[in-house]
Amino acid sequence: MKFYLMLSVLAIAMFSCKNNEEVQLKSASVVKAIDTSNFDTKVKPGDDFFRYVNGGWMKKMPIPDEKSRYGSFDELLDSAYSQQYAILEEVSKIKAHKKGSAEQLVGDFYLSATDSNKIEKLGAEPIRRYIDEIKKIKTFDEIWYQIARMHSSGDAPLFNLFPEQDAKNSKFYLASIYQGGLGMPDRDYYINSDTASVSKREHYVQYMATMFKLIGEDEVNAEKMANQVLEFEIKLAGYSKSRLELRDPQTTYNKMDLQGLKKLAPELDWQSYFSNVGLSNPKDINISSPFFMTSIAKMSKKEPLEVWKAYLLWNLVNGAGDLLSQNFVNAKFDFYGKYLSGTKTLKPRWKRNVDLIGNLMGEAIGKIYVERHFTANAKNKMNDLINNLRAALKIRLNNLDWMTDSTKKQALNKLDAIKTKIGYPDKFIDYSSIPVVKDNLYENALASAKFNFQYQLAKVNKSVDPTEWLMSPQTVNAYYNPASNEIVFPAAILQPPFFNPTADDAVNYGGIGAVIGHEITHGFDDQGRQYDKEGNLIDWWTKEDGKRFDVKAKDIISQYNKFSPLPNQFVNGALTIGENIADLGGVTIAYEAMQIAHKDKKIEKIDGFTPEQRFFINYAQIWRQNIRDQEMMKRLKTDVHSPAEFRVNGVLTNFTPFYKAFNVKKGDKLFKPENERTKIW
Repeated sequence: MKFYLMLSVLAIAMFSCKNNEEVQLKSASVVKAIDTSNFDTKVKPGDDFFRYVNGGWMKKMPIPDEKSRYGSFDELLDSAYSQQYAILEEVSKIKAHKKGSAEQLVGDFYLSATDSNKIEKLGAEPIRRYIDEIKKIKTFDEIWYQIARMHSSGDAPLFNLFPEQDAKNSKFYLASIYQGGLGMPDRDYYINSDTASVSKREHYVQYMATMFKLIGEDEVNAEKMANQVLEFEIKLAGYSKSRLELRDPQTTYNKMDLQGLKKLAPELDWQSYFSNVGLSNPKDINISSPFFMTSIAKMSKKEPLEVWKAYLLWNLVNGAGDLLSQNFVNAKFDFYGKYLSGTKTLKPRWKRNVDLIGNLMGEAIGKIYVERHFTANAKNKMNDLINNLRAALKIRLNNLDWMTDSTKKQALNKLDAIKTKIGYPDKFIDYSSIPVVKDNLYENALASAKFNFQYQLAKVNKSVDPTEWLMSPQTVNAYYNPASNEIVFPAAILQPPFFNPTADDAVNYGGIGAVIGHEITHGFDDQGRQYDKEGNLIDWWTKEDGKRFDVKAKDIISQYNKFSPLPNQFVNGALTIGENIADLGGVTIAYEAMQIAHKDKKIEKIDGFTPEQRFFINYAQIWRQNIRDQEMMKRLKTDVHSPAEFRVNGVLTNFTPFYKAFNVKKGDKLFKPENERTKIW
């Protein structure tokens, strides 16, 4: 089964104390807001602000062998790992937990994950019955049944099925079918003909052959099956939309009923599929990539049965690889970790266990986490910051010189309607029906994956629960959901360097303020602007305003297309445009909010820096990072975020207050004439 990990953004130190508010204040007091030993003062701020602030840190903080990158986000993530590890260690040693409680579930799951002797002894046996089922298949109808069974168990051969808010009726969920089925990170890995892509395909075949041999195939058959799977996935990649195409909410909205899907892909028995996954009456379905679905349906008649069986076996063993004996784990790490990302050593088992339980029972461990590591004080201060940023964006919207009054009115209405969620959900998911035991890792993971699939599927054709969260509280990240028009900040992000309750305003506005502004701006980026205040995909812009926005967006795309983090490797400005707009908007409105907070106050320098300088310094600090070349190359193809250095330098070249704060002049590398600086919000 596949486990999808959130990309974390931040982290903090680990504390354990009954008085949580005391803990938070103590933690903040020992975290220095700005540490000049992390600077590289040989670099001019106007030439490379990212390295001026972070260059010293980058030299003294090598990437740990278990990681493909390391930065402020990872520092916080490591502490979140430690906090969760402490919880798991504690609850797993207590025998008297109530059955079905969060403590019993995560404690017993953790015990099964730490029983390495049993895991090694079993080898591939946990998936043997499913291997045998696939090998005995004699018809495509049986293939189709297995695809439904695997979807219900957390794997995703061919495509993904999940609920999503109806983009044009956002108060309700509908079933969504999304292209998928690839074992490598992106379709370009399959269809590009450059030397690097060819090499990746060769290594992928070697990895697949290794895994096939581990489940008992001889060398000849293992290599044959691996090549069959590669050719099959090359075809899937050819039918797939690019990541850039998938960013268009208009072309990925293709709602139809079951009869429409049968007409689109008539070779597949959709009635039996939905019945087998537990959704006998899906009603409306959104198909993100109609051509993909038509094409894979035709494959059902063209591809030999042995190819289909090899493909299903590959999805089974690759999905289960992290749950089996160490030879499976090592083979999977050697390809995805070492080869594709440049990571030198496997993450320790305890961290992998935290990842596993966090992905399958995120809110169970999250419930315990917030009881120990979150305070009402943090939530109150966050509300104040958010209110100030709303006020700042309102001022900027009213003063825009490129937007007409009718569109401004709609934008202001949308801003007022943005909902906020801070810390943790009002109610947590009830996992008590999952039969977790202390001595069977694979079955625990399988039962949890089945629960999560059915929990999600049960939303289809029902009203959206406005209290639901899409991240667990211990996730070091934040998000904006355009379909709900909401911004969400889990507990784990509300810690230094992002949020420090004992630091001055400038530091907090440059940190969590810029994050809040970033998420708010997503409601007005190239994608978010297409949704109204209710979260519906409706064009509320005048045609002229839309054109003016597109011109500004193209300027940003052109700027970022020129950024090269590695020789002959460039940022994809079109793929990253939404995040780049949000980065610029986040800094812009956070800075405006800081000015509002400082109005009529005499603000002194701290450690020799003005408030404006401290704002920009902390903004640069939160993006500090070292990254391996392999990971950078992968992210340039797959990540909608720009590399960290350009999230700092790229933004600040467009922001005039930065020039004033650090006396950036013509001749400095970051200098752009004022009439060439892109201003959106």
